[in-house]
Amino acid sequence: MLRSLNSGVSALQQFQERMDVIGNNIANVNTTGFKSARVDFADAFSQTIGNTGGSVLQIGTGVATSAIRNQFTQGAIARTGVPTDLAISGPGFFVVRDPNSNAQYLTRDGAFQLDASGYLVTSSGLRLQGYADKDLKERGDLIIDPTGAPESSNEGQEGNGDSSESKNQVRGVASFTIDTQGYIRVRLTDGTEFVRGQVLLQNVQNPHALAKEGQNLYSNITAAGPLAQPQPPGSSGLGTVISGALELSNVDLAQEFSTLITTQRAFQAGARVITTSDDILAEVVNLKR
Repeated sequence: MLRSLNSGVSALQQFQERMDVIGNNIANVNTTGFKSARVDFADAFSQTIGNTGGSVLQIGTGVATSAIRNQFTQGAIARTGVPTDLAISGPGFFVVRDPNSNAQYLTRDGAFQLDASGYLVTSSGLRLQGYADKDLKERGDLIIDPTGAPESSNEGQEGNGDSSESKNQVRGVASFTIDTQGYIRVRLTDGTEFVRGQVLLQNVQNPHALAKEGQNLYSNITAAGPLAQPQPPGSSGLGTVISGALELSNVDLAQEFSTLITTQRAFQAGARVITTSDDILAEVVNLKR
């Protein structure tokens, strides 16, 4: 069988994989926090057919996919004005936890919301992680509530015997803000303000080792070489948090369409190699007639 036939077949297989990646990139051009991917090719095993004058004579057998890499470049940041929307400007990932399985994931998608209990969660219910107490010592699920609020100036005029917890239940949350260092500042209905917790970020040495899990989540964190513990934004080389904003997809449509055209042409050329090789084989078969 002609070696060119094998080379042509391998070209069609690999260019089809590249088309799959391009299609997925374009499909996610409007996906919050999405990171585009690219396909890297490498030549396949070369067959040695001789050694002449100190030169090795080799013929390649086609192409192979060496890697499909996610590109973790910064996406554009769009203002939304929603206080639960968070974007990371710079390196780092949000850490979220599945309350059912306790599994943790990384994400750049900061489209969080408050659930019925006041936890900051993703659209699929995973809870944002950070310092979950006012003293910024305990790591856990971030929640927006009056727990840990200092006594207000008019609390001494309230009925005696009321516990601090019951008073906090009466004082509801009026609003909250999250600053660039991730501090969550809560304002209660009686005007009291305090730091309720802090968003923490994680980073990894080899982001290409992360595995996409859907819902804009990444797993395989240990293999990617994470920091020993998530750290406050702006420290340990991490980026800062922007509240009321979201990071958009980093897909470059112009680049994707350019790659799409060159891949299409390369696929057609590979197909032509196969049809030409088939014609040559047909001529060889017809020699005996």
